[in-house]
Amino acid sequence: MVISNNGRRTVNLAGRTLTDEDHHAYRFSRLRLGGGAHKNVTVHTGHGLDTDRNVHRNRRTYVWNNHHDTATLRNNRGRIADSVSWGHHHHR
Repeated sequence: MVISNNGRRTVNLAGRTLTDEDHHAYRFSRLRLGGGAHKNVTVHTGHGLDTDRNVHRNRRTYVWNNHHDTATLRNNRGRIADSVSWGHHHHR
């Protein structure tokens, strides 16, 4: 999962959470995401060394469902900052 900052100002992600439909949550620690084009951080499921460009959830099993899921980024107060869904079928 890639989190991008398309604004001009740096965003402090510390304390923000990224969740899926099954409520698996990842809380960002010390991480500031610079502003401007191509400023992003990749959130990996597995284990690894966290850097300014890559952070790891340290889980053994996949979090994101490849067929359908929703990723929700919440601010420090629990309010939705952004979300993205994929693979959902809408019925009328």
